[in-house]
Amino acid sequence: MRPDLRTQQRDFLLEISRAITAQLDLSEVLRRVLHASLVMLAGRVGIVALSDKHDGAFSVRAYSGIAADDLPQLNGKLQELMQPQEEGGFSREFLNSKLREMADLVDPRLAQSIAMPLVFARNPLGLLIVFRSYQTSITQEDLKTLQSFADQAAIAVNNAQLYGEINQEHQRLEAILNNSGDGVFILNPDLSFQRVNQAFERITGWRREDAIGLPKNDVIVWDALESPDIEVALERGWAQLETADGASNTLYVEGDLKRRDGMTLSIGITYAPLLTADGRLESIIANVRDITSFRKTQEMQSVFISTVHHELRTPIAIIKGYASTLGRDDVEWDSQVIRENVAIIEDEADRLTDLVEDLLTASKIQAARDLRLNIADTNLRLIAARSVARLESQTKHPIVLSFADNFPLIPGDEIRLRQVIENLLTNAIKYAPEDTTITLGGRFTEKSVTVFVRDEGAGIPKDEIDKVFERFYRVDDQLTSRTHGTGLGLYLVKAVVEAHGGEISVKSMVGSGSTFFFTLPRD
Repeated sequence: MRPDLRTQQRDFLLEISRAITAQLDLSEVLRRVLHASLVMLAGRVGIVALSDKHDGAFSVRAYSGIAADDLPQLNGKLQELMQPQEEGGFSREFLNSKLREMADLVDPRLAQSIAMPLVFARNPLGLLIVFRSYQTSITQEDLKTLQSFADQAAIAVNNAQLYGEINQEHQRLEAILNNSGDGVFILNPDLSFQRVNQAFERITGWRREDAIGLPKNDVIVWDALESPDIEVALERGWAQLETADGASNTLYVEGDLKRRDGMTLSIGITYAPLLTADGRLESIIANVRDITSFRKTQEMQSVFISTVHHELRTPIAIIKGYASTLGRDDVEWDSQVIRENVAIIEDEADRLTDLVEDLLTASKIQAARDLRLNIADTNLRLIAARSVARLESQTKHPIVLSFADNFPLIPGDEIRLRQVIENLLTNAIKYAPEDTTITLGGRFTEKSVTVFVRDEGAGIPKDEIDKVFERFYRVDDQLTSRTHGTGLGLYLVKAVVEAHGGEISVKSMVGSGSTFFFTLPRD
C-alpha cells in the first residue's frame, strides 16, 4: 500500500476511534466506517448490516449509494445470505451468488463485491459489504483495510449493545426502585443522602430534591430508637465485617421516626454496605419499611392473649368456687341455694363454651380462609327468641324482639347464625349502659332477610366504624377499658355472614347508640 494511502487509512481509523470514544450515536460511527471503506477500496455502494440480538435477523443499519425503497428487499437477501451460516456454513459460490443478487438489486452495473464480517470476541455481530463498479483483483491489502474498518465497527456495535444492556438494566432497576412499596435511600460514605425513591418520600414526608445532599440525621430524626443506628455500627467497623458465606453484614434498626410534617410513625431500616473491589465503603443502601400496622397488630395480639387469659380464668374460677361450696361436707344446703348455685355454674360454663367456640372458629377461618356450613331451612326468628331467653338472665338490659310477621325461613347454618345473633347481642349488652333497651328485629323482601341489633350505647366514632370487624380490634374508649372481651365477636360475625353470601354493616353516631345489620339471601 502506498504511503499516502496508509496515512489516509490511519486518519480514517483515528477519526472512527475518536467517534467511538466520544460516544457518538452508533449510526454516526457506522456511517463513518462505511465512508472510510468506500474511499479506501474505491467502492461505489456500501452497506453495514447488523444482526438482531434477540431473533438473529439481519437488517441494513447504514448504507451509501442505495435508494431507501430498496432496503426491504435487501434485508430479505441478507436473510437468505445468512441462513446457511446458521445451518452449518456456506460455500464461496453461494456467497458470491447472493452478493451478486444484492448488487443486481441495487444497480446491475456493479461489478464486484467484498464482504467482511463484524466479529467481536468471536461473536458475529454483522456484515460490512463494499460494491465496486469495476472488476479487479481483490488484494490482501484490500482485505486488511476492510478488516480494520470492520473491527472498528464491531467495537462500536459491541459498545452500543453493552450500553443498551446497561441502560436497560438501569431502567429496570429504576422501575423496581420507584415502584417498590418500601422506602429506599442510598447514603454516601459520609452519610449524606445520595438518592431516595418515591416510597421514601411518602413514608418520611421528605421530597427527594430536598433530601439529596443532606446529612442523614437531618432527615432521619428519631423520636425513639430501640438500638444504635448506623453511625455507631460504622465506628465499630460494621461495613468491613463479613458473614460465614462471605457476604457483607446488614444492620437492622427499628424505632419511631419523626416525619418532616411532625407526625410520628414506626419504621424499620435495613442497612447494607456496598464495597469497592479493594474493600472500601462506596455507599450504603437502606430499605425503610413502615411497621406501624405490624406493631399495632403485635400490641393487639398481646392484649388479646392477656384478655383471653382473663376471660378463661374468670369463669373457671367461678365454676370451681361454686362447685367447691356446694361440695362442702360441713354445710347442709337447701334446694333453692343449690338451684341458684347450679344456675350460676351453668351460666359460666355457657360463657366458657362460647369463648372457646369463638376461638376455634377464628382459628379455622385464619387457617382455611373460609367456613364450612351445614345448610338447612333455618328459622332466624326462633333462633333470636332462644338467644334472648338465654341472655336475659345475664343482663339488666331489657331486650325487645321486633320481627316482621310471617318472617320466612332461609337456607343457613343454624349453629353459625345463632353464633352471629348472640355475638351481636352480647356486644350490645357489653357496651350499652345498664337498663337501656336493646332491640333485636328482622325485616324481609322477596330476595333477602335483614336482621338488626340496636342499642342505646355510646356509639362508635366515625373513623373506627370500618375497623370494628377486624380481628382483635376493640373500640378505644373508657367503656372498653372497663369491659372484657377478645375482639373476636364482630370479626366472627362478619365471617359467618359473608360465608352465607350476605353482607353486614353498622350505623352509629357517638352518643346515640349503634345498629348492626346483616342481610342474607333467601335462596
